Order: sequence, then structure tokens, then C-alpha cells
Amino acid sequence: MTELASPSAKRLQRPSWRDSRLVVGVLLVVVAATLGAKAVASADDRVPVWVAASNLVAGDEVAETSFVRADVRLADGMNAYLAADAPAPTGSFMVRDVRAGELVPVSAVGGADAVAVQRVTVRADAMSTTGLARGSRVDVFVTPKAPSTGDTATTTPTKKVLESAAVAAVMTSSGGFGAGSMTSVQIYVPADKVQPLVEAVDGEAKLTLVPSVGAVTGGGA
Repeated sequence: MTELASPSAKRLQRPSWRDSRLVVGVLLVVVAATLGAKAVASADDRVPVWVAASNLVAGDEVAETSFVRADVRLADGMNAYLAADAPAPTGSFMVRDVRAGELVPVSAVGGADAVAVQRVTVRADAMSTTGLARGSRVDVFVTPKAPSTGDTATTTPTKKVLESAAVAAVMTSSGGFGAGSMTSVQIYVPADKVQPLVEAVDGEAKLTLVPSVGAVTGGGA
């Protein structure tokens, strides 16, 4: 009886570099590793900077609560912002306004000798202060008190004494509602304008604050 030939078993062979499946697999691993490295490097590109915690006005002294830290990715050449890898410069002063949430430029902070304004408290008609908030800019108009001569025809001209003065704080009102209601407002006044304004206040002049174009309104901090 003739015996049937049995098929010979094929030996398994190791995949070689010429195996396309092996090459594709290696390439996928390399691509995934490269993308992961780029993602990590991209996250490391962020740098800590100081951001205004509230509306900061030229003349404000920097306190611990003035700034908050934020990690951001800055483009090349944008190192003009205050880095937060060092403590906030408390005790220094704002030399220009920075709105809440904005990055703080290095040029916006300086020493006391760089501040050209002084804080003055004035009382103004409450109607003219409605809507003002810290960081608002106002024009200040003064109407001198009419002389007590009994001459009803005597007029006291109103003149603008300050333009675009920054509001540091809006304080409490007094005198009830209506025309007699007054509000105390702290404003930053250029040094050469402080004396005329104080003289007007001491002379019981009427002060009217008119918001400048683009002034902050509402109850902002």
C-alpha cells in the first residue's frame, strides 16, 4: 500500500526590517513619541506674569492684593511684562492705568519719584457722580460760589479745571436724595493742579464731575 506524503511543517521566521507591517508600527511609535514631546515642550513655553487683580490707577501704591499670577505663553519680544518669578513689587507705584485682567507692563510700575499726581478728596453733586467707579476718568468743572451781594444778576462762570482725572475711589453720599445730595470722590490730581482745586473746595465752589469718553462705569473695583 502506497503511503501518502505528509506535508512538511513551515518554520516560523522572525520579522525582518523588510516587513512593511513592522516598519509602519515603528513609525507610529516614533510619531506618537514626537507629538508627546512637543506637547510637553509647548506646555513648558508658558511663563508666570503678573496680572492686574482690579482696575489699577496711576498713583496707586502696589499692595500684595494688587496683582495675581497667571501662566501665559508670550510671543518673542514680549518680555515687556512684569514677570511673576519674583515677588510683586509692593511699595512701588502705578505710573499709568492698567485695567483688571490685563498683563502688567514693566513700564507701568515705578518709584514714588515717578508719580506726578496726588490724591485729593472732593465733594460733588451726587447726580454727576452716578455711574462712576474706580478707574473712571472725569473732567472736573468748578462753579465759584456766588458773592453775597444781593445782586441776583451776578453770575459766576463755570470753568474746567481738570481734564481726564482718574477716580481713585467713590465714597459715601450724604444729604439724602435730590439736588442736595453730595458724594465724596477721591481723584488723582496733577501736582500743579492741586492748589487751585483745593482753593475751589475751600471756597465752597460747586464741583461737577463729567465722565470722559471711554470712562469705566458701574460698580467695578
